[in-house]
Amino acid sequence: QVQLVESGGGLVQPGGSLRLSCAASGFTFSNYAMSWYRQAPGKERELVARITNAGGMTNYADSVKGRFTISRDNAKNTVYLQMNSLKPEDTAVYYCHAGWWQYNIWGQGTQVTVSS
Repeated sequence: QVQLVESGGGLVQPGGSLRLSCAASGFTFSNYAMSWYRQAPGKERELVARITNAGGMTNYADSVKGRFTISRDNAKNTVYLQMNSLKPEDTAVYYCHAGWWQYNIWGQGTQVTVSS
């Protein structure tokens, strides 16, 4: 069964940190570029960070540069998002995405809430 399962979300105070994980199964993980997207209430889903299939290149939304780090472990079929210096505006549902040619796979999302 092809799936992505996110974990690690939760409630954190401003300035805090969280690490999201996304475990992949049912497909050849190392073929796929992996991304994290997020969607806040009333807003469109936006790209947060992307990493190439071998992990050699990454890119980030301007709003998270210097605070978030995407990484992957192809031996564990897992992609991570380390989020530091969190702000209330980072509050959203975070989705894992796998992309390769015309193939797109989405996770179910994990809620991140930044609030005091």
